Amino acid sequence: MKNMGVSRKQTIYTCPMHPEIEKDSPGLCSECGMNLVESRKSKDESQKPDGHQGMHREHEGHHEHGSKFPYAKAAVDKHAGHSISTFMLKFWVSLALTIPVVAYSELPKRLFDWSAPVFPGSEYLAPALSSIVFFYGGWIFIVGAMRELQAKLPGMMTLIALAISAAYLYSVYTVLRGEAHTLFWELTTLITVMLLGHWIEMRAVQGARGALRELSKLLPDTAEVLLNGKTQEIPLDQLRAGDIVLVRPGGRIPADGVVVEGESQVNESLITGESKPVSKEKGEEVIAGSMNGDGALKIMVSKIGKETFLAGIMRLVADAEASKSRLQLLSDRAAYYLTIIAVAGGVLTFAVWQFAGFGFPFALERLIAVLVIACPHALGLAIPLVASISTTMAARNGFLVRERRALEAAREIGVVVFDKTGTLTKGEYGITNIWPIGAAGENEVLQLAASVDAHSEHFIARAIVSAVRDRKLKRLEVADFSRIPGKGVRGDVEGVAVSVGSAALAEGLSVPDAIHRQIIEENKKGKTIIYVVASQKVAGAMALADVIRDESREAVSALKRMGVKVTMLTGDAEPVAKWVAEDLGIDEYFAKVLPDKKSNAIRLLQERGLKVAMVGDGINDAPALTQADLGIAIGAGTNVAVESAGIVLVRNDPRDIPKIIRLSRLTYAKMIQNLFWASGYNLIALPLAAGILFSYGIILQPAVSAVFMSLSTVIVAANALLLRRSILT
Repeated sequence: MKNMGVSRKQTIYTCPMHPEIEKDSPGLCSECGMNLVESRKSKDESQKPDGHQGMHREHEGHHEHGSKFPYAKAAVDKHAGHSISTFMLKFWVSLALTIPVVAYSELPKRLFDWSAPVFPGSEYLAPALSSIVFFYGGWIFIVGAMRELQAKLPGMMTLIALAISAAYLYSVYTVLRGEAHTLFWELTTLITVMLLGHWIEMRAVQGARGALRELSKLLPDTAEVLLNGKTQEIPLDQLRAGDIVLVRPGGRIPADGVVVEGESQVNESLITGESKPVSKEKGEEVIAGSMNGDGALKIMVSKIGKETFLAGIMRLVADAEASKSRLQLLSDRAAYYLTIIAVAGGVLTFAVWQFAGFGFPFALERLIAVLVIACPHALGLAIPLVASISTTMAARNGFLVRERRALEAAREIGVVVFDKTGTLTKGEYGITNIWPIGAAGENEVLQLAASVDAHSEHFIARAIVSAVRDRKLKRLEVADFSRIPGKGVRGDVEGVAVSVGSAALAEGLSVPDAIHRQIIEENKKGKTIIYVVASQKVAGAMALADVIRDESREAVSALKRMGVKVTMLTGDAEPVAKWVAEDLGIDEYFAKVLPDKKSNAIRLLQERGLKVAMVGDGINDAPALTQADLGIAIGAGTNVAVESAGIVLVRNDPRDIPKIIRLSRLTYAKMIQNLFWASGYNLIALPLAAGILFSYGIILQPAVSAVFMSLSTVIVAANALLLRRSILT
């Protein structure tokens, strides 16, 4: 039977102001920063039958890559509709029409004792021009309000629409009745100021919301593919796994892959946060979006589309931008209730002034001023804007926020728990001590050992050979190589019999007492001791262990300076754990901990009243990451989608942990500042707009209220933008 596929409905979220912006999940509008609301329309998603997947090259490439970036569309596409330039045009047109409306109002006479020249029909100038401003410049607010009300989420658009509709309908009514007092100049100035304010807000929002936009710029539009010995430039969406691409000096790497020819330095800083260029040669993996250095590289494409490392980052950033922190949920709730309070307060204000005998026009002005000044745009932007900036900053600094609540929790962390292997240590053996004995120096001892061990596949032997390579020493020729069962290996190095291995090789041979004591001390720390014997004499000894990373020392020191304790979990024996902990200055450690018991250690720390962050690889450490108040997963290689953690480290660098806590504290401070400003502003502005200081001659006209409302939003946005200047190190 033919598989016709499965169709399902998917909810669409859209912006009240920009209906062309559509996303599959809640979040903020990429144009204006408003909260997206659930749309009444939905789209069908079809699961295509498997038989349609083996299409020709162009179709396959497009299916895999889409528009070169699988997660960019919802956040960064520019659709036809209300863009920043559209709002600017509406503002200038409305301003040009507002000037004559104001000139022919009573305002110039009252302020400057001047009146505009009268001509036949001049009495209809204000109604005509105001109608154009209302329907051309103000209609967008009416439509936005309708969408908010359809979604049952009344907000800024609702308040503005109520204000301008009341002013316009009242003014038209008075004109039809032949009365003199209208609100045309208040209406046109209100709409003009609101358009200007919204344009300024959109500029600020777009300047702040940059994570997805910046990542979308990393991929080139085309790639040079090698076909039959010649290069052919093709669109990126036609690239597929297995293609060989040529990346010229200074070019962007178009897809994840493996170097098959060439050597170069590759800058991966925009993806991994690591500023130092990384050497790439044959067999090395490269990441899509990274910048090639001076050498040309031929790369076999291994992953494209949603499988790439960059797409994984995009997915995490998109999830973070859709997620909400506790403070954001609080601000959303406050903005909703503020809208209800504003409408109720406006109606009450109107009733009070009308009952007090000040007349319908004055009471209506107060109603409009209250509705306008109470617009909760500043409150709605206070938290999301800061959260968006912090998400971008996190991506630039080498870690990705999967859930904003995780970043919010980081500021309260009292202890950071590190998994030892591969995090605090390199996860591979290295030489920690060399003791030359006799006439040989350290390099000579290492050179002898590596020359013989080069023929062995043992992990200890590989560590010794690697040390010679790091020191740029030359290995010597070896003859008659053989293994000594249970002890080590041997070979003739330039005619000298050399043996390398355990202490059994040195039995009965002389080792100075001072060196012997040092060897015993290092052995107690759990280190492996290797002896080098030449011509039946001990030429030297070496201690090897899982090498502690220099970055770990910096991370531990930074955390302790921040007042955060450091704990280590390891499955290693007590001596090894004690040595690493003492070397790094770690406050507490848990040794001999099996992977399934790590969560118990986290629980024990939590029972002491501590907020715990766990740093692990997200696989064996998943239970502990879930148990912790904050799970931080190592995202080395392409394993970035770690579901058990709230934050993912793009690079395996413990120095990023203090950055997380620092960013969390800065983000929280900015959020509190913005909440204080936005909510405090409304508490003060609402009574002023209602006319509480009327007896002192202080009263806010609707247009002035619009200026104050827009100004509050711009101040909140500007304060959020200051976060970008913060240094996390």
